[in-house]
Amino acid sequence: MNRYIRRASVFCLILLVALLLNAVRVQVFEAEHYDDNSANRRGALARYSQPRGDILVDGEPVTGSRDSGGTLRYERTYAEGPLYAPVTGYASQIYGTSLLESAEDDVLSGTDPRLAPFPLWTDISRAQQPGGDVVSTVDAAVQQAAFEGLGGKKGAVAAVQPRTGKILALVSTPSYDPNELSGTERSVADTWNRLNRSGGRPMINRALKQTYPPGSTFKIVTAAAALDHRKVTDLDAATDTPSPYTLPGTSTRLTNEAGDCANASLRHAFEVSCNTVFARLGVDVGLDGMAEAAEKFGFNDADLKVPSTAARSVFDTDMDAAQVALSSIGQYDTTATPLQMAMVAAAVANDGEVRAPYLVDKVTDAHGDTVSATRQKTLHRAMSRGTARHLQEMMTGVVTRGTGTGAAIDGATVGGKTGTAQHGVDNKGTPYAWFVSWAKKDGAADPAVAVAVVVEDAAADRADISGGGSAAPIARAVMRAALR
Repeated sequence: MNRYIRRASVFCLILLVALLLNAVRVQVFEAEHYDDNSANRRGALARYSQPRGDILVDGEPVTGSRDSGGTLRYERTYAEGPLYAPVTGYASQIYGTSLLESAEDDVLSGTDPRLAPFPLWTDISRAQQPGGDVVSTVDAAVQQAAFEGLGGKKGAVAAVQPRTGKILALVSTPSYDPNELSGTERSVADTWNRLNRSGGRPMINRALKQTYPPGSTFKIVTAAAALDHRKVTDLDAATDTPSPYTLPGTSTRLTNEAGDCANASLRHAFEVSCNTVFARLGVDVGLDGMAEAAEKFGFNDADLKVPSTAARSVFDTDMDAAQVALSSIGQYDTTATPLQMAMVAAAVANDGEVRAPYLVDKVTDAHGDTVSATRQKTLHRAMSRGTARHLQEMMTGVVTRGTGTGAAIDGATVGGKTGTAQHGVDNKGTPYAWFVSWAKKDGAADPAVAVAVVVEDAAADRADISGGGSAAPIARAVMRAALR
């Protein structure tokens, strides 16, 4: 009898061990699989059972949470939604998250293990902590100036602090109100469809995610390459460039909108934006030298995160000499985001160093204690210090006596570069108007801001559209806000 009892006991013990092992398999090794299963609503219920953490600008929240009383209880709210949409993105119970709401979702939703009171606490307890806050680098006055400056125009502004890489403004217009994407009502789906069908593409972050031909603003890069490769050693010496200039290996003649470009000096060619001089200099530097120079500024980098991923700005590395000439004046296949061109201006102002741009200063837990802070770093040295000083001189000349006089500010040194980028079939589309610049308050040790502005649909006749006329006044307003 005892033998049968022992056998039954052993069998029950085996069953118990098997049950425990299966529980371990399900709760430990398969937990993530079950958590991610679309049929499991526990994650969504937990996610929206508490207020979401906030995104802060100048120490004040520009987001919030509203108790809807529904199954997915808390919905996201936004103060001045269209103004900050290119920074915050949206947090939708139907369509997910974008931009900072996506990049910092673990902190904002309370699932980041760093928010737990003890190490591994979240992994062990699987408890959701109160959402943390994301402190942005955005300056409210600079953001507002950029948004108001663009007004009803289709375009974008990016502004960075040259010495640190802090992003002071990211604006894209037309914008949208992310409040309309919160909640689960039918109106949310209607809004989503309307926004995605809109010809103005309001949900595209033009400052960070859209690339454009940079036009003559790219001449900053070409000038840096020519100076560093010693193709030019005297800013005021004639460059021996004909006007018009026949592109190598072709019968195509490149002309200028500006006058006095034949054999113009680099300084004069930069101030009035002579295409022929910079096309010729790009050919002299060569494909390898031009590609190297562009990449030192950040072109061809597919891994730039701020922390949202920026679109890749492109300088082609497989071209013939004629194509190099066109690329050197910001045409052909050369494309750039406004953020990239703000980085170009910032590198000049920062004596040649490109600082890594960033949008999050720090993240904190629900009690305001810092969880992590962004460490400033240098990405590249784009040019020698001497070349940067020469470019500072030439960019200042553009504003004092060249094509960018509309950006001048009393009490500050301002450097700029205008650009008009052709696009469309046979270049018949309305040109994009560019202006990139930097500003340093008189007596200040460091430059305050570097700015890039692009306007897609400037309200002027084609012949009148220029970075100096359409984009420079916007940049001026942004710089003035940063200098206050």
